[in-house]
Amino acid sequence: MDFVALLMGLCFSVMWSSAFATGRIIVVDASPLAVLALRFAISGAIAVTIARLRGQSWHLSPAIKRSVLIFGLCQNGLYLGLNFVALQWVEGALASVIASAMPLIVAAIGFAQGERLSRLGFGGLVAGFAGVALIMAGRITQGADVTGVALCVIAATALAFATRQVKAVSAGGNLLMVVGLQMLVGSALLALAALAFETPRFDLTPQLVVTLTYQIFIPGLTATMVWFALVGRVGAIRASTFHFLNPFFGVAIAAVLLGEHITITDIIGVLIAMAGILAVQMARQATR
Repeated sequence: MDFVALLMGLCFSVMWSSAFATGRIIVVDASPLAVLALRFAISGAIAVTIARLRGQSWHLSPAIKRSVLIFGLCQNGLYLGLNFVALQWVEGALASVIASAMPLIVAAIGFAQGERLSRLGFGGLVAGFAGVALIMAGRITQGADVTGVALCVIAATALAFATRQVKAVSAGGNLLMVVGLQMLVGSALLALAALAFETPRFDLTPQLVVTLTYQIFIPGLTATMVWFALVGRVGAIRASTFHFLNPFFGVAIAAVLLGEHITITDIIGVLIAMAGILAVQMARQATR
């Protein structure tokens, strides 16, 4: 893996991890489902427009349409929707650590369905879940909202099941179009959920405008494009290795941006979770 790939992976992890701390800022001034629907409507429209200007087509194969629908509903809708709702009550650091467990949940589902797992992979799975559980237990003991924690766990599990259901498909030259349509599918689901379950609220404070703009263009569009560029450079399995950095950056950004208190238990849990996620990803590389 060359220096450019390492830099891309590092940048992606920082951008992805920052979504939780900035999301917690956003939900102070806006209802979570409505503002997330707005975010994906804007970023999806931008992505589709750029894709069309580049000559990309929205006439997709049935396999890609299925992928767009499943990930639009499960990733942009359920996963991020539930996380944004939870961020009303759960600190950004805790939400990001639970979200980082998604690769572990994917591996655990595969193991439960009979897939072989090496000793390294199994040890990583146990260690990763232990690290996340240590942080969760510590935060709940300190008064973290149990409902919010449960929503974060359900969100990560929903995305893991979607990842297991959809086999890798090639978007050909229509990658940005696929990403944009996926965002629009998520936006539609979130808009319906917002109308059904909350009273949409937008207090147009400077911090809402700045953080929402940041989320549209950085974790939304830029991180997505960097990720796919990284996958194109080193492959999906090797690119996924960078997920082990997400617990560290998620906790660090929340501490710096939100002033969240980080305990020694958090630090130990993050290190264990990082080691576990890295071991699982390395085991996946070894079996491919």
